[in-house]
Amino acid sequence: MARIRAILVALINAVRRDLKTVGSFSGNNLFVVGIAFLFLGDPGIFVRLFAFIGLVLFIPLSADPLRVLPRDRLAVWPLSTAERRALRILSPWLNPVTWLIVALAVWKRVSVGLSAVAAAVFAFGFVLPSLPPARKGVWRRLPGFPGPLNHLIRKNLRETLSTLDFWCSAVVSAISLGFRAAGLLPAEALLPMTIMVTLALSTYAQTLFGLDGDGGMTRYRLLPVPGWQILAAKDVPFLLVSVVMTLPLAPGAGLAVALSALAAGHHASVTHHSNQVRWRFSSGVSFATSVFQVVVMSVAAAAVHAVPLLVLLCAGVYGWSTWWCGRVLEQQPL
Repeated sequence: MARIRAILVALINAVRRDLKTVGSFSGNNLFVVGIAFLFLGDPGIFVRLFAFIGLVLFIPLSADPLRVLPRDRLAVWPLSTAERRALRILSPWLNPVTWLIVALAVWKRVSVGLSAVAAAVFAFGFVLPSLPPARKGVWRRLPGFPGPLNHLIRKNLRETLSTLDFWCSAVVSAISLGFRAAGLLPAEALLPMTIMVTLALSTYAQTLFGLDGDGGMTRYRLLPVPGWQILAAKDVPFLLVSVVMTLPLAPGAGLAVALSALAAGHHASVTHHSNQVRWRFSSGVSFATSVFQVVVMSVAAAAVHAVPLLVLLCAGVYGWSTWWCGRVLEQQPL
């Protein structure tokens, strides 16, 4: 049992470190908007947004604690069959979500159906990361892009798809599409839902280099590519995802919101190099930056929804921001 105890202690420390990354949602624009509505006297919006964030976090938090151990290393450890079986049985109980599922199951006020759904989602999140990876990887079959920045754009698109911001935006877009297909989404709700879809993704525009690691900025500075092109390669996946997600709603306003989010987030992305974690919500630079970004996005969405040609103004501001912040990126020391 000494070997099992040592492994369990290591797993507990790993789970504790992983749980610390969950707090990144407190710097997300969704949470910031919820706080703003709370101070405006509408706590219902805060509760709904907080519950929605919790639902999106539920699946990655349900992952098997044993996933932190490399398969090949676990296979060569001198453990008996009984010890491996015991490790398999005990490791799920290191996950706090397991205890939450048990609490829902024994709580009489929670219906059996709700408990079953929560258990099914937990089982999905528990098993999914433990499945053997595809031979070429899930995101390696992405389409190519014309031009010399093809591989850089594809790499940035893979990073975008590995954030919970993207999946949160995809859930809102899918729900909106379902309601619109059923004729249950009124016309006056198209703009607010468009803002909601892009709001879920917008925090990533403040941390475009957050998933590149500690040496990411150095590698970019060594590339024989102008700074504005590096930013453009970061922006293309963001714009592509934003337009696709808002197609069921108001794509013109969605494009304007995406351009405005990038224009407001470029400077923070270039000057503040905060490391982000995959499969977690992006964390903004500061509360003030998030508020400014949300206000700019909302104004741009309303303006373009009323006068579609104003999207050209948004594109112009975005172009200037890309050029200027590209110069700032070039002037930074290695």
